[in-house]
Amino acid sequence: MIEEGSKRGKAMVEKRQLFMEMRAQNFDVIRLSTYRTACKLRFVQKRCNLHLVDVWNMIEAFRDNGLNTLDHNAEISVSRLETILSSIYYQLNKRLPTTHQINVEQSIGLLLNFMVATYDSESHGKLTVFSMKAMLATMCGGKIVDKLRYIFSQISDSSGVMVFAKFDQFLREVLKLPTAVFEGPSFGYTEHSVRMCFPQQKIMLNTFLDVLMADPPPQCLVWLPLMHRLANVENVFHPVECSYCRSESMMGFRYRCQQCHGYQLCQSCFWRGHANGPHSNQHQMKEHSSWKSPAKKLSHAISKSLGCVPIGEAPHPVFPEQAERPQELPHTVVLESPSRLDEEHRLIARYAARLAAEAGNSTQQCPPTDLSFNFDANKQQRQLIAELENKNREILQEIQRLRLEHEQASQPTPEKAQQNPTLLTELRLLRHRKDELERRMSALQESRRELMVQLEGLMRLLKSQSGGSPHSSPSHGAGCSMPMPIRSTSAGSTPTHTPQDCLAGVGGDVLEAFSQGVPRNLRNDLLVAADSITNTMSSLVKELHSVDDAAEDDDTNMRNGGDRGTLRVQKH
Repeated sequence: MIEEGSKRGKAMVEKRQLFMEMRAQNFDVIRLSTYRTACKLRFVQKRCNLHLVDVWNMIEAFRDNGLNTLDHNAEISVSRLETILSSIYYQLNKRLPTTHQINVEQSIGLLLNFMVATYDSESHGKLTVFSMKAMLATMCGGKIVDKLRYIFSQISDSSGVMVFAKFDQFLREVLKLPTAVFEGPSFGYTEHSVRMCFPQQKIMLNTFLDVLMADPPPQCLVWLPLMHRLANVENVFHPVECSYCRSESMMGFRYRCQQCHGYQLCQSCFWRGHANGPHSNQHQMKEHSSWKSPAKKLSHAISKSLGCVPIGEAPHPVFPEQAERPQELPHTVVLESPSRLDEEHRLIARYAARLAAEAGNSTQQCPPTDLSFNFDANKQQRQLIAELENKNREILQEIQRLRLEHEQASQPTPEKAQQNPTLLTELRLLRHRKDELERRMSALQESRRELMVQLEGLMRLLKSQSGGSPHSSPSHGAGCSMPMPIRSTSAGSTPTHTPQDCLAGVGGDVLEAFSQGVPRNLRNDLLVAADSITNTMSSLVKELHSVDDAAEDDDTNMRNGGDRGTLRVQKH
């Protein structure tokens, strides 16, 4: 009995620990309820380490724990809630570096007690799935637009239109958060909250985001965007002196009076209602979340007067009005069909088919829209790549062999040069060898061009089938090809064929692959091959020209007489 009483007493202390620490922060001295509520919820978020869990990681945790297959009104026990929170925090520690690990057990205990106190005030020992999703999606880290998109996916129908009854349920659950931190009188739920937010009849995603991210937002949710702004300005530095506390600099928000010239307050003084001199708390104050130097302000004013300031962008990206929510497909809750998993798989298949069709339009070829991914085709492609790499190595070896043979054939020995008949015979052999080398070079160039054409087709096929996956070949400009750089070792040489000639008809992907450095071994090998061919051809043509000149001189000598020809050869 004594041991059970001690455990119960310890549980009560842990349950009150978070609220005791929050009271110690003395947030109640903040005179404005909006800032007071946002500061309290931000403290709970950081104390429970929820600010380290991104909204996308939270959504993935919902799916991993099977919450996407449950009805919103289904109830889960506190023990299962603890299991879900454990998976969230342990996965978080895996993503964090070892020097920033969190105390998982402490975070689980604090968050579990806060959620039970907020959503199970009557101690039933159960919470609904929707209340848990609404709380965790609101209090986790990440961008507010991503959170609102996920919330809209939970309260809209299959056609992408918001269901007012579900939004009313969301307001009931999310407004329990201000009530949990003792701000219920300012931001409590009322029956008119829904119509105050949306007087329209049909609400799509963009309208939903416009209303909740407006300035100002609906009164009942004004603390939500402020909590995100607080997170963004916690480490912002302002090199400005506070007009009340005389602090030489301030962190966080900065407030500037619109009536008193040069009067500025730090966030601590403004939140507590401090004022001095001619300034009054009734004056309008402008909130600043960043610092701009006077020089930047002057340049901005000049640019604005000259019409150089771009038109302000929308506070959030504009999304299609159709019911397409790619980020929600893996987490869809289907309530209308008895076979919810089959319906979810069909949704994923339709979305994958739409992505494949879009990828086909961009490459002017429509890829197959089969979700099963043809693994045999992928295997054949890998084999084709291996064959192309082997063929490329063979070409490089042949080029090296021809280079050695050409060097040996283009250097006559002094003994041979002293004998006219033998020299003439060797010159004829050299001319014959020259023609043979030129034919071989042409054949190699044609083989290299065919290799590049095959590689181009392969790259286009891989790009169309992968559908824009991270392993697909990069393409920055369709149809735009840069000329391939040519390196020459001799300024005076005039090669009859250049690497660009053999690239005629090759698509832009291969040329772009050559112009982007060496992102993988195949491109590096082909680039080395192109340079080797260019250098070899330049040297070959230069040597052949010198051979032709020597042959012409020897023919002239033979016509002028054997003795004089022998004498000239000896002089040479």
